[in-house]
Amino acid sequence: MVYYYAFTGHKHGLDRVKKAAVILNKLRENGIESMLLVNDFRAGLVAREFGVSESVTIETIQDIDAIAQTGDSVIIDSPEDDHGRLVKYCSDFKAVFRFAQSPDDKSIHGETMLTIDCDDESCISSIIVDDIYFETDKKEERTVFFLNDSDADKLILNNADFFKDSGMELLLGHYFYVKYEDDLAKIFDTLHEPEEYMDLICSSRRVVTASFQTAVEASVAGAEVIFIETNPVNIKEKKLLVLLKVILIESFDKETFEQIIIESVSRDTITIGRSDTIVTKMINRL
Repeated sequence: MVYYYAFTGHKHGLDRVKKAAVILNKLRENGIESMLLVNDFRAGLVAREFGVSESVTIETIQDIDAIAQTGDSVIIDSPEDDHGRLVKYCSDFKAVFRFAQSPDDKSIHGETMLTIDCDDESCISSIIVDDIYFETDKKEERTVFFLNDSDADKLILNNADFFKDSGMELLLGHYFYVKYEDDLAKIFDTLHEPEEYMDLICSSRRVVTASFQTAVEASVAGAEVIFIETNPVNIKEKKLLVLLKVILIESFDKETFEQIIIESVSRDTITIGRSDTIVTKMINRL
């Protein structure tokens, strides 16, 4: 049994769940029994939209072994402090995979690391994208804005002027509250429901986002991508975005954004492969 723990929450978004769904679906296709573990019940419900029908909610990273048993394998994608629990996991579980949370995050107790810049057999790539984004899709002349699945600080509302007369259509996040959606409807002429996420990312000619995962997915799908740095991205993430020809702007800089729209964005990018190789490497370690 493989357990995949993805840290989420209304202040952290659902990027980790989107990656988890890709891996879990491919493990299932290969006949490997697996289960998603989340620390937020809502995240488990959203995972169903991405093909993961079941999940178990736990409190924190320290509770993985309340579900997983000795001899199972675990995949961990979380920035939480494990308070020494990781050494027990590496001892008790058959295989432990862990996503690097920073550029200098290294294997501590022999766990296999998933990193953005993996270039040897000791690690596995953490660039995980659903196959649907690789399919050729007719682009609609639409600019969709997706901040993230959460906006706890009401960044959109507080930067309403940035969106004025932009023609952008807003893709709502799963953690947006109804009252907040009502406020946003006064800023945007068109609002899309969170369930439309995959279709819109695949079919929109331009995607503006503050989500690293969405920026990668949209780039793979062939969209022009503009990434708004509402929070600093680390050096490895920034390097990948630059290679993908994603345009980065600091915060909600309207002047820079408008200039980018005028100049448009080049689409000559590096190629990101499908996730089958990543899953195969995981399976070989189980």
